[in-house]
Amino acid sequence: MRSRPGQATPIPAYYYYPVTVTRPIRGTVLPAGGAEHCPPLPEIERQMEPAAPATMLLLAFFLAGPITALAGERTPTMVFILAGQSNMGGRGGATVGGKWDGYVPPECAPSPRTLRLSPALQWEEAREPLHAGVDVGNVLGVGPGMPFAHAVLRSSALKKKKKGGVVGLVPCAQGGTPIANWTRGTDLYDRMLTRARAAGTGKIAAMLWFQGETDTIKKEDALAYAGRMEAMVRDVRQDLAMPDLLVIQVGIATGQGKFVDLVRKAQLEVKLPNLKYVDAKGLPIANDFTHLTTQAQVRLGAMLADAYLATLLH
Repeated sequence: MRSRPGQATPIPAYYYYPVTVTRPIRGTVLPAGGAEHCPPLPEIERQMEPAAPATMLLLAFFLAGPITALAGERTPTMVFILAGQSNMGGRGGATVGGKWDGYVPPECAPSPRTLRLSPALQWEEAREPLHAGVDVGNVLGVGPGMPFAHAVLRSSALKKKKKGGVVGLVPCAQGGTPIANWTRGTDLYDRMLTRARAAGTGKIAAMLWFQGETDTIKKEDALAYAGRMEAMVRDVRQDLAMPDLLVIQVGIATGQGKFVDLVRKAQLEVKLPNLKYVDAKGLPIANDFTHLTTQAQVRLGAMLADAYLATLLH
């Protein structure tokens, strides 16, 4: 299921969310012309149960402090936040026929050393699609998170720093969302912080950010991108009490509008300490002309890992 261009998909009240959400995401931005210019959004699966008693149990569990792993699972020694829109959520192999082709490259295979924070705020063994239950209302496929984790874990730089162990991935991306939907006080921002805190802020090594395609629709959004990105990063660092949090931003390769070059220019203009840039331009694009292919996501994961590992050498 696809989200409307320029608009975040409302988050349905699935039974495993810690907070019931029954209204559209605050701060939603429509493309020029309004909702009538958006393609119809397929109906979210009706059979999923709404949050009820389990919600209160999970909320109480979260308030008690950082979560622990499910029985039999390890806990991560380094945590990475994955945020942004559909290319971070992963559409590799999921752009034809309204379903994922199911292909998992070796670089994305499950491993006991790679965990993900589930929608229920539990550590579990990570597997594709990594954003299942998080990037809701969309057909999900392969993203950059799993190949990133594999590349980090096999690196010699990590071994030299004696940082071996277990990678914890915290999926937070939501397809079709402009950066205005990620500003402080919006549902997506609050959800990201809730999940980051549940993972344990003392272990967070970096935030990986891949977003901006929706901001290519309106020129005013493209021109405002750099300022909004800088404000979002400052707010995240302040709210997590991590003033030096490493942020790795991915330069967009495609867009839903005609102002791709303006957004790419704005991304390069973001000037903040401890912010790195990785460019997705030139990676293979799927037949929908918007999303990265599976192999492109594998390559992007390795590029993100290189950017992170380079910071360990200083």
